[in-house]
Amino acid sequence: MAVILGIESSCDETSASICIDGEIKSNIIAGQAIHAKYGGVVPELASRAHQLHIIPTVDEAIQQAKIHKNDIDAVAFTRGPGLLGSLLVGTSFAKSFALARQIPLIEVNHMQAHILAHFIEEPKPSFPFLCLTVSGGHTQIVLVKDYFEMELLGQTLDDAAGEAFDKTAKILNLPYPGGPLIDKYAQEGNPEAYKLPEPQIPELNFSFSGLKTAILYMVQAEEKKNPNFLAENIADVCASVQQRIVSILLNKLKKAAKQTGVRNIAIAGGVSANSGLRQGLLEMGEQYQWNVFIPKFEYCTDNAAMIAIAGYHKYLRKEFVGQDIAPLARMHV
Repeated sequence: MAVILGIESSCDETSASICIDGEIKSNIIAGQAIHAKYGGVVPELASRAHQLHIIPTVDEAIQQAKIHKNDIDAVAFTRGPGLLGSLLVGTSFAKSFALARQIPLIEVNHMQAHILAHFIEEPKPSFPFLCLTVSGGHTQIVLVKDYFEMELLGQTLDDAAGEAFDKTAKILNLPYPGGPLIDKYAQEGNPEAYKLPEPQIPELNFSFSGLKTAILYMVQAEEKKNPNFLAENIADVCASVQQRIVSILLNKLKKAAKQTGVRNIAIAGGVSANSGLRQGLLEMGEQYQWNVFIPKFEYCTDNAAMIAIAGYHKYLRKEFVGQDIAPLARMHV
């Protein structure tokens, strides 16, 4: 039996999970409401909050899994990418826990873990599969050939999709985090109300900075005509914004599927919780006869279950690291 403790602390969620023989027994997440009044994550405040949350979060995960800390066989932790101060808290805790118990230490790439979240529950994709990984900090199309053999086919050249949602929310005077609010309003609006441009970026790469600027100019122009424009049209604006961001993502994914011939298609990362993206992928999958894989909501956003499942597969391969390991703010898939 292999019991893995997973630790996630890449941004503003402190999370701990217990995985026993590939089955997630607990997945505890402590959020940080303090960032809302600043309109975004403040790195220094995030690292301080991780210090407060990490011990009770790990303790709760162990209790919920109905095990003892002495039962844990290895500790998996997010090494990167992420906020360096936040990563340092999780890395330091994982190293200390592993050293005290004399058990192996497993580093996990946060972006790979998002992809491997698909192996937490059935149905699980078979290799190879394409994964569109979309979050606040990353937008990537990855060809997944095996658990840890991944090829980056395309990525954003500037803003990530999640960043585009959040920055648009600021333009629309919506509170942080704005992405879920845009999704909520979009369900009540007309996605064809406002025509927004689709960037013509070569190959399989993305760009969202131009779209963000187009949204800003559109809102400013409409507010000159009607000072109450946003209050009266927020649902239609959100629906139009969401429709354009989703179309940019799915059109590139369709292009990648055509180029590679791969028919197993997955999405991962925080933005994969967006209802418009999930529905759009299902519809496209039906149209092109893809096998579509979408994780449960709780495994889309940052969570330790994905770290624990990635750690479990590394444990089977005996891929361990030493106590000299350090966090990395930047890591590639």
